[in-house]
Amino acid sequence: MSIANNIVEVRQAIGAACQRAGRSERDVTLMAVTKTQPVTALLEAYAAGIRLFGENKVQEFEQKFPALAEMPGARVALIGHLQSNKAARAAELFHAVDTVDSLKIAERLNAAALKLGKTLSVLIEVKLSSEESKHGMAPGAVSEILHAAPSLPGLEVRGLMTVPPFFDDPEEARPYFRQLRELRNSLAAAHPQMQLPELSMGMSHDFAVAIEEG
Repeated sequence: MSIANNIVEVRQAIGAACQRAGRSERDVTLMAVTKTQPVTALLEAYAAGIRLFGENKVQEFEQKFPALAEMPGARVALIGHLQSNKAARAAELFHAVDTVDSLKIAERLNAAALKLGKTLSVLIEVKLSSEESKHGMAPGAVSEILHAAPSLPGLEVRGLMTVPPFFDDPEEARPYFRQLRELRNSLAAAHPQMQLPELSMGMSHDFAVAIEEG
């Protein structure tokens, strides 16, 4: 199937999940993860209506960055682990960094954003599993960044992100998605100056469950 046809099917599944959860489709944003994909795939997805893209590596997206000139209104987020020595380049290339997993990374992104005269949208990555391959802050450590947020004017902390373990049955991921939503709600109550409207969670096989959980 073409990318355009796949997008139609995914949007239909998003609509069905929203209907089950009593949510508006306007509250859900579809990200096309384009790591390892050629620029032609980005352009095809853009032509089919996608405006938010996710890339895993700073170096890989550097090669694709010029294509944004052909994609007005498109936004690209870094969704892979960010090393501190690449923070400045990430702030330059990306519209958002969804994998902030330490105050050190937040501070480096803030300094880079201020030098660029931009406000960088970020999500705090939370580790909810014991998998060694997963990155993220422990749930109890997230407040460290929220407390520091007023001193990081180059960043806009928009919410939380998590990647649960892979399960053949998407239902097994539900507790992880629910835990992230509940963590966001408690953090927003404890930090009323923070809106934290975004929860980035769910991938191709389990996004419907993620939508149902918020």
